Amino acid sequence: MSAAAAATPAAEAPPPKGKKKMIIIIAAVAVLLAGGGGAFFMMKKKAADEAAAAEEGDGTSQVEKKPKKDKKDDKHALPIFVPLDPFVVNLADRDVDRFAQIGITLQTEDAHAGDTIKAYLPAIRNNILLLLSRKTSQDLAGADGKERLAAQVLRVSVQPMGIELEDEEAAAAEDAHAAPVKKGKGKAKQFDTIDDSPIKAVQFSSFIIQ
Repeated sequence: MSAAAAATPAAEAPPPKGKKKMIIIIAAVAVLLAGGGGAFFMMKKKAADEAAAAEEGDGTSQVEKKPKKDKKDDKHALPIFVPLDPFVVNLADRDVDRFAQIGITLQTEDAHAGDTIKAYLPAIRNNILLLLSRKTSQDLAGADGKERLAAQVLRVSVQPMGIELEDEEAAAAEDAHAAPVKKGKGKAKQFDTIDDSPIKAVQFSSFIIQ
């Protein structure tokens, strides 16, 4: 071999076939992993989107669902007033003829209770007229007399609906004069409470005694 030929650098040998095959396999695995991660990310995103759509569909969160607020617990609910036609009655005064002209409005908690009152209105008016006709002008005098009348009107107004409220004034008078009852004897009458009554209060729109 000549010196010139020896001085010429040898051509670069190609990489071994095994090493080239290993590089291809590593590249393929990397592509598969990248594709699998992307698919996993897309599946996770799709599941999150479906959960969000379900929450928007029923208007509540799957994690926390707030119970519906009871209407009775809503302190900002507006009351319903049912005005009655004015009452004009002769009072029970013996010495002189006196009469009263009284405007009464019944206060309820909602419109449904107002409809119930209207259904019993003839019986309610009858009970109120009977109550007023037993009063004297002295019974109705002053603020105390009107407050007592309001409580009595409420009590007789709910009686046609099968609701019996206790007459607190009469009960206090009876307790003051009643003999003590031995334990185990007798049974106190069970009364309804104001929570059972569709009528919550009685308001006077006019009050004239002549």
